[in-house]
Amino acid sequence: MQHFIGNSNFLKNIQDKKATFLLAGSVTKTCEIEGITQAGIPGIIHLTPTLDAEFVDSGRLFSLSNMAETPKGVPTPAIMTRAMKLLTNFDFETLDIGLRVKPQVSKLHDFSIEESNSIKEGANIDAKEIIQKGIQFAKEFTTDNSIVILGESTPSGTTTAYAVGKALGYKSSGYFSSSFLNNPSSIKEDTVNRAISLIEEKDIYEKLGSVSDNMLLFCAGFVSQYSQKSKIILGGGTQMAAVLLIIDALKLKIDNQNVALMTTKWVYEDKNSDIKGLLEQLSFDIDGYYSNFDFAKANIPVLKLYDEGEAKEGVGAGAALCYAQMLGFSNDEILENIERVLTS
Repeated sequence: MQHFIGNSNFLKNIQDKKATFLLAGSVTKTCEIEGITQAGIPGIIHLTPTLDAEFVDSGRLFSLSNMAETPKGVPTPAIMTRAMKLLTNFDFETLDIGLRVKPQVSKLHDFSIEESNSIKEGANIDAKEIIQKGIQFAKEFTTDNSIVILGESTPSGTTTAYAVGKALGYKSSGYFSSSFLNNPSSIKEDTVNRAISLIEEKDIYEKLGSVSDNMLLFCAGFVSQYSQKSKIILGGGTQMAAVLLIIDALKLKIDNQNVALMTTKWVYEDKNSDIKGLLEQLSFDIDGYYSNFDFAKANIPVLKLYDEGEAKEGVGAGAALCYAQMLGFSNDEILENIERVLTS
């Protein structure tokens, strides 16, 4: 695990502590724009977060017979999160933040949130309400564990995250990643530009309600509030960076010493995005880490496409890998467990 930004104080006194993993699952109809994402099965991409939650929770799928994968056959990052759940024994809970199909999982928190519209037509979200739901959940949520890992599964979420960064005035073009090896920048730019054209003369909450997704807003509220009482790891890449941008732009309270972002090597080294550059724009310091795990020694050839950038992050995979490394598991042990999950 490599530290890449911040003062590296976050890890003090927690490197042997047990974690609770919260997976924030959400659907934005932005994912239905042709060619904008490959995070799932074409035609039913809205099922991706449902399937991810089911697989991490139990290693089984109930809402569909096939696991989500890219057109080249790269399996969902949920395989890594599932493998690390088995390896580290973290507790797992699912947050329904606007799913079209509810997952069959052992612990589901339902916030009565509907999936959001495509940002090309306006997402039509009550941003204040969704942020407040995140704040309220943080006040109520309890766990016996010292660390909370917050991951997400939101197909086309990097596009909505990009729109958020741009709408809030941050340097954004070229900063946000993609599920593709070659970022479909023309489709994303068209989508984001159309979204931005809808928000002239609007206040900041109206802008967020038009260009973002429920996951970003809920998690911004949750992280700001939960950080004031305990340690929280944002498990993800540029989407989780956008959560922090929202917190900063809205001037929500946050104890940044209790917050870290953890991602994969593939996000950090991605030449088409800049996770560090996004975090450097915050008005507060934040610790950032990436897992140095890769699939160079993999016996299953399709996994090596991760090392080529064909898929990079999702379902909190980077944080799950970092957590395993924090507990002292080697890259060989991690790889063995991922391959076992994929072949079982």
